[in-house]
Amino acid sequence: MQLSAASMGNPPTGDGGPTALEARLERVRQLLGIDGALLALAGGETMQVLWHAGASAEIEGELAGLHRRAGLRTTPLIVPDIAAEGSPGFVRFYAGIPLTLGEDSPHLLLSLFDTSPRGPAMADQLAALAQEVFGGDALQRAQATIARLEAELAERERTVAELLAMRRRQMQLVDRASETARIGIWECDLSDNSLQWSNGVYDLFEFPRGAKVSREETVACYSPASREAMERARAKAIAECSDFALDAEITTVLGRRRWMRLTGTVEAENGVAVRIFGMKQDITEEKLLADRTRYLAEFDVMTGLANRSQFQARLADLDGGSGHAPIGALLLVDLDNFKQINDTYGHALGDECLKEAASRLRDACPGAELVARIGGDEFAVLLGQAGKNHIDEVAEQIVLEISRPFMRLGQSIALSASVGIACADGAPSPDLFKRADTALYAAKAAGRNTSRTFHTGMPYTVN
Repeated sequence: MQLSAASMGNPPTGDGGPTALEARLERVRQLLGIDGALLALAGGETMQVLWHAGASAEIEGELAGLHRRAGLRTTPLIVPDIAAEGSPGFVRFYAGIPLTLGEDSPHLLLSLFDTSPRGPAMADQLAALAQEVFGGDALQRAQATIARLEAELAERERTVAELLAMRRRQMQLVDRASETARIGIWECDLSDNSLQWSNGVYDLFEFPRGAKVSREETVACYSPASREAMERARAKAIAECSDFALDAEITTVLGRRRWMRLTGTVEAENGVAVRIFGMKQDITEEKLLADRTRYLAEFDVMTGLANRSQFQARLADLDGGSGHAPIGALLLVDLDNFKQINDTYGHALGDECLKEAASRLRDACPGAELVARIGGDEFAVLLGQAGKNHIDEVAEQIVLEISRPFMRLGQSIALSASVGIACADGAPSPDLFKRADTALYAAKAAGRNTSRTFHTGMPYTVN
């Protein structure tokens, strides 16, 4: 039998003063000349102390075994000398007296104890006297008090149950919202780097829910670049007791690549960082959509080359002021008689020819700063700073690569290209483009399937 938390103090009286039963219990203790007395609800493994006089929790705990024995009896348990029973302790005398209020009423236990032993006759007299003092109206008052306490306890239990139910509903709402938003909550104790995760974080990394996961296992899931960025941001936040946030790439324990948005807040005590907590959100779909959007904004979907928008932005930065290498030359490439291919073989095969031409163009100038498709059958190549001979060699290689036979569906399709070259000599980008376009027209006028370089004697073409 264990003493309940109620044994640490008497029940409240409403006005702060002692109850009549508490006062009577104290009078019994004084009248009998004993160290302590208590009145409790008995039965089962737990005894709920209602009132006590002259007793401490330590002494009450020492008597647990005797309380258990007495609580199961219908007649008094009287032990004149506990030490004589081979149970040495601080308390020597004990009497446990069952008090019955009625068949349907709770079973009460009146316990008397003292640090000095009593003779058997004296012990019996003390027990009989105590039982007489607590008979009659005292038991009726005890019954009324117990009924009130039980009603209060039942009301408290209902209130607690309602609060727990409300808490569970709130947590369920939070869990559903977090699951919908793919957000998890995490915490790291900086004293030992131990982790606490909500289900959302377990699901993000694909660890089994509730598994014990070390920080080392978690960090190993980050890509090298994301791991370096995360550790740098984390160390700075810990040093400054501040916050941090970043997007990081991970590979789950099941091998899936994901992106997450990581936020962390450092909690400090007396200026020393002790804990980090925050959120981790799965942003893989958002990242893929952003990458796709950026790709569509910068690249040609059919050929995979840079598109006209990216070409124009790069051409505008001829001197490399935005961190790029300076541009040495612009080559404009136009497929010869491509309309005839579309008209003869259809647009589907024409698209295949464009893809093949793009691939050959990329192979012909691997060191180019940019290779782009800027129109239906028009391409552009930006070369870095190089000598005229190298530029001419690249143009010649482009003509040779594209003119190789192209076999599709058992048919050999003849492809060829004309190339116009303009060297960057300090002219602004619009003029550089016009010069390359002029040279391209000169190459077509020369019979196509060749290249020409712009020189000052060439007249500008007008589009």
